[in-house]
Amino acid sequence: MNGNSFDFDAVDTFAAGAVGQPGRREFFLQVVAGPTVVSLKAEKQQVALLADYLDRLISTVEFGDSPPTHMPDLVEPPLPEWIVGSLMVAVNPTAERIVVVASEIGDEDDEEHLAEARVALTIGQVEAFIQGARRVVEAGRPPCRLCGLPDDPAGHLCPRLN
Repeated sequence: MNGNSFDFDAVDTFAAGAVGQPGRREFFLQVVAGPTVVSLKAEKQQVALLADYLDRLISTVEFGDSPPTHMPDLVEPPLPEWIVGSLMVAVNPTAERIVVVASEIGDEDDEEHLAEARVALTIGQVEAFIQGARRVVEAGRPPCRLCGLPDDPAGHLCPRLN
């Protein structure tokens, strides 16, 4: 805990990615701004929820046109600065940016000492993140056709077969 904090008003890329085999993957959020690469370890659900929330949010904001972009693969190897505990999203209408704020995981007692990463994104970068993050999340284990939980090649304990 108590990692470095980061504040990016402009970035080259904002990406989500996973390393490892399905069922044992580690998920990351990664920011690239010039020569600086910041990787934050996250949960699969955090990546999925962030993409879903951003998708709903951009349908409500009216910014000018933003050049299209794509979400690149992670810069390998992703060396995590810290683990994401919470995510917040804000809109900066003056700068026409969506701001994602990731906070380091930690105890409530340490809250004032926890690191944060603030990343300001264009609409094009947000759209690319949404599409790319969804691809990363969906690339995992297929869902069980009965219960929807992840299915392993060797099978799983399906609650519907109980």
